[in-house]
Amino acid sequence: MNRDAIKMLAMFTMLLNHIANALLPAGQPLTNLFLFIGYFTAVTMCYFLVEGYGHTRSKRNYAARLLVFALLSQLPYQLAFPDYGMAGVVQLNMLFTLLLCFLVLLVQEKVHDRVLRGVCIVLLICASLFCDWALLAPVFTLLFSWAKDSRPRKQAAFLIAAALYGGMAWLSSMRTLGAVGALPDTLGCAMPILVSGFFILYLYNGQQAAQHRGFYKWFFYAFYPGHLLVLGLLRVALLG
Repeated sequence: MNRDAIKMLAMFTMLLNHIANALLPAGQPLTNLFLFIGYFTAVTMCYFLVEGYGHTRSKRNYAARLLVFALLSQLPYQLAFPDYGMAGVVQLNMLFTLLLCFLVLLVQEKVHDRVLRGVCIVLLICASLFCDWALLAPVFTLLFSWAKDSRPRKQAAFLIAAALYGGMAWLSSMRTLGAVGALPDTLGCAMPILVSGFFILYLYNGQQAAQHRGFYKWFFYAFYPGHLLVLGLLRVALLG
């Protein structure tokens, strides 16, 4: 599979996750299934962000695209998910998170003082607390940056990412469900990350789509605010 085919799959799994969050009743089996399937997206997009950072001809333009579409997506994001956020603070959408992840990579490359570099990265990770995919997306990005082109390191990165997310889900769920009862949520969070690793490590051919590259490039940016707007309008129409 080429990069664009895997990213299209990630868009579809994200759509299922967002349908579950915006339109379906919480706690139902179908809702949980769609939520779990959607966890394929975050780790996949972090992987391709790291890859894209290494291949882009203009880091400034890359960051500008993320910022522009993050701004365009915020109102549709709030329309689709009005309850997201902490302590009354509006949550920023995942394109802001990817922008922070991009800045983590930029700091790694440009800041040579170890202490200053570490402080900047920690601050960027903390800033993600106000965004979707908080904390984990910058950590996934650091893992894939560490892995570089080493296949064993990439395998380790996906395993660590799955263990982190699965472990967090277990700790969160065990309070109400108990250690054994929390296992389904743990597997539901960890397995999509391992599936992403399988697609990228064993099916990905390292190439872009042979045709229509311009279409795919802009589709992935435009799909995010577009599908959020549709879901937000549906949520208002159906649920009020």
